[in-house]
Parts: sequence; C-alpha cells; structure tokens
Amino acid sequence: MMLGKVKSLTISFDCLDDSNIPVYSSGDTVSGRVDLEVTGEIRVKSLKIHARGHAKVRWTESRNAGSNTAYTQSYTEEVEYFNHKNVLLGHERDDDNSEEGLHTIHSGRHEYAFSFELPQIPLATSFEGRHGSVRYWVKAELHRPWLLPVKLKKEFTVFEHIDINTPSLLSPQAGTKEKTLCCWFCTSGPISLSAKIERKGYTPGESIQIFAEIENCSSRMVVPKATIYQTQAFYAKGKIKEVKQLVANLRGESLSSGKTETWNGKQLKIPPVSPSILDCSIIRVEYSLMVYVDIPGAMDLFLNLPLVIGTVPLHPFGSRTSSVSSQGSMNMNWLGLTLLERPEAPPSYAEVVAEENRQSSLAPIAALDYFERALQGPLLAYIQEFRFLPPPLYSEIDPNPDQPTDERPSCPSH
Repeated sequence: MMLGKVKSLTISFDCLDDSNIPVYSSGDTVSGRVDLEVTGEIRVKSLKIHARGHAKVRWTESRNAGSNTAYTQSYTEEVEYFNHKNVLLGHERDDDNSEEGLHTIHSGRHEYAFSFELPQIPLATSFEGRHGSVRYWVKAELHRPWLLPVKLKKEFTVFEHIDINTPSLLSPQAGTKEKTLCCWFCTSGPISLSAKIERKGYTPGESIQIFAEIENCSSRMVVPKATIYQTQAFYAKGKIKEVKQLVANLRGESLSSGKTETWNGKQLKIPPVSPSILDCSIIRVEYSLMVYVDIPGAMDLFLNLPLVIGTVPLHPFGSRTSSVSSQGSMNMNWLGLTLLERPEAPPSYAEVVAEENRQSSLAPIAALDYFERALQGPLLAYIQEFRFLPPPLYSEIDPNPDQPTDERPSCPSH
C-alpha cells in the first residue's frame, strides 16, 4: 500500500476584532486551529501544540586579556511569561516507534482546534530590538513513526496597554537651559532655551505641540530644532546596553545674534512606533522629546522632555488641547494614519549617525490602520508592522550630557 503524505500544516488564530490580525493582551484567550492536509492515509503518533512567550536579550563585547590575547564576552538573559503545551491528537510520548496507539488520518483536510489563556500578569509588548526581543508564538508538531516530525511555528502579537488618560501622563513637561559661548578670553552673551509640552503621554499618529522660546544673545547664527528619540535598554548579568534611534524631527528658522524665536504650538508628528515598554525587567523602551539649539562650532544646547507612547488615546472630553479634540468626536477612529515626512538631518555631533545611513533607514513604511475598541476594554488593536522596521541607527549612550549653566545675564543690545 502506498503511504500517504503530508501536503500542508498551517496555524490560524481567531482574532478578537475585525482587523484579522492576531493581537492579544494579558488575560485574553488565544484560540485558533491547526489545519492538516494529507494525500492518502497516514499514521500519526501525536499532533501537539506548544505556546510560549518570552523576552530575551543577547549581545557580545570584545575584551583584551593581554598584548596578544583577546576574547569575546557574551551577555544573555531571558524572562519567560508562559509555557503552554497541549496534545491535540494522540498521546504525550512520541519517543518510540511502536505501532501501538497510532491514529490513522485519511486523505483530505483536517482541522484541530486549540485554546489557552494568557496569564493575568503584565506581559511585555511584542518587540524586536537590536540586542533583544519579546516574542509570543504557537508551534505545531506532527509526529509519525519512523519519520522526522513536521513542525510549524507562528507568532502572534501581544500589547500591554498603556492608557495615557492618567494624571501622571497628562501632566505638562517643561524645562529651561542656557549656555554661554567662550572663545579664548572673550565671552559672548548666553543662548537660552525654554520649552514646554502639554502632557507626557501620547499615542502614535498624534502631533506633539511644542511651546518654546529661544533667545540668542551670542555672536553666532543658531538654529532651533526638535527631535523624538527612542531609547532601547537591554539588561544582562548586571550590564546594560543602550541603543538610541531617531524617530522624527523638525527645525525652526535660523536665529541671528540678538534675536528671539517663539514656538506657539509647533507640531511634531509621532509616526507608527512601538509603545513604551516599562514593565519588563530585561528590556526597556522609552521615548523623549529633545528640543535643542544647533550652535555651529560648539556643543549644542539640549533640553530633554520625557515621553510615554501609549496604546489608549486621549479621551476627547478630557483633552486640554485642540490637536486631539479636533480629530473627531467620541468614536476615536484613526483610519489611514499617515507617516511623518522624511525628517531633516539632525546635527552630526548629537546624532553620531552619518546622513547617508540615516536616510537609507527611513524608507517609506506602509500607512497603518487603527481599529476601535470599547472604552472599557483594550481600545486599539495595533498592527505589528512596526516590529519589522529596519534595524535602528544607534549611538551608545547620549554623547551630549547636560552642561552646567551659570546665572543668566541679560541679552546685550544690538
């Protein structure tokens, strides 16, 4: 008798909304089907599924152990969120090739349902970074006697929702900095920078309104700019590895000596990016708005304002800004979200990234759709394209630490 063959083995998930994208949160039930198509008859020991969620970090560093000796030090760490196994057909043991307990599957397509519940503990949002990742997947394994098993793995996305409608994320963020330029024994007037944003929490697609005042009492021409950065931090064996990625930026008008520029709600749009990851012990993803003054021939004047990128957008009735409430009423449907235009090159010293490399990494990304969820439940089912953006352009730690300032003198008249 001619032995049958496995034509296909597929996994499909039951989606929680109309997006047809498997997106879940802690406590949700993940369900789906394993579809098996065979030609002829086959004999099967078992059909199993293995579901797992974990965060993993790994990087290497070169070390010198003498004049002619070098070695590589590896840093790894892992956090497991769940590990679920289930037998859909057959028995648990498949390490023998006995003919007992085998199941005969006839020619055609066969469907086997599975279901398991995600733990109620906070789960880190799915993420792919330079030195680590957070992944969730289901693997199906078909075991037959005297043959290698047929295996298939399929990932699904988990979002740990961050509601920006909390007092800490609705509080304004502000700061002031100034810098005095010196050239040998000559000292020019200071350059001062004050900036404020209306809140700390935002969601992708929103525009941050920046209120700032830049006063140039120096003798140089300066340019005010603003940039959103993503900082990825990876932790292993007591060490930390940081990666900094440019998200979006803008520039103001050039400011000559003795002039002042005021930003009355200058807008900087947030493109589709991963939400902040704040509850994972080995991976952390944070954002910041850097408002700065580009000073030719000197270290720039920087002001960092922390941001949290959430998943539940601002309730229009609770908004203090026109930028969100003007987007629509209570339905909160953000469809056809467009990406930020290609940003202008940041200053070479601050970014530590060559212009040609930065431009190549900012290839156009398809616009994402956001789907409405009930206000009491997970509001946005995020699409997972952001996880497959090009590898980030990065610099190790911020190369521009805050500089001490003296008492601010008045700007000399011109």
